[in-house]
Amino acid sequence: MKDMVVVGTSLFAEVVRDYFHEYTDYRVRAFSCHEKHKNQEEFCGAPVITIENLAQHYRPDEVTVFVAIGYRKMNKIRQGTYEELKSRGYSFATFVAPGVKTWGSNRFGENVFIFENNVIQPYVSIGNNTVLWSGNHIGHHSTIGNHCFISSHVVVSGSCHIGDNCFLGVNSTLHDSLNIGAENLIGAGAVIARDTRAREVYVPNATKVFPKPSDQLEF
Repeated sequence: MKDMVVVGTSLFAEVVRDYFHEYTDYRVRAFSCHEKHKNQEEFCGAPVITIENLAQHYRPDEVTVFVAIGYRKMNKIRQGTYEELKSRGYSFATFVAPGVKTWGSNRFGENVFIFENNVIQPYVSIGNNTVLWSGNHIGHHSTIGNHCFISSHVVVSGSCHIGDNCFLGVNSTLHDSLNIGAENLIGAGAVIARDTRAREVYVPNATKVFPKPSDQLEF
């Protein structure tokens, strides 16, 4: 049994705790957040310790950390917390859900979380502090950078390169052999067919409301 501290007190942190308890020999002994964000003494039945005081309770040689913070500000809040804890000497867990096929040619960084039903083909590399939610396809020879968040049912075709701090929304699709610039925001359902530059945003048109209400349709 190995001790773990999950950094975060959000729904994401709660889900991460359950996955580590269910599928690994890690046990979450505490949660952590910065002092300015602390508004409770316990979360999910475990104590909440400020990051500022974490070493007083759990030294870097005593626990493994996972930073479970979402994608706000293009993943930079999670990035900053990860880098702060790394500079203090903490080590980070990486989780790959059981049933996700991995290959000897894959390369995964630290503080990576890969949910169930992801297809990860050979020669895929995933950088540090990146999240793949459930049900994505990551094509062969593709690279996903550091501090990224890939939502659900995203298709990354073969030989794509995704820069650092990107967010890919649900059901977005990348054609093959693309270079996606750093800090790209690719919205749900977007289809990308060309290389992108840094900090570009792609948001497809939302479905329009039909002019009649449902009770006036013969459905």
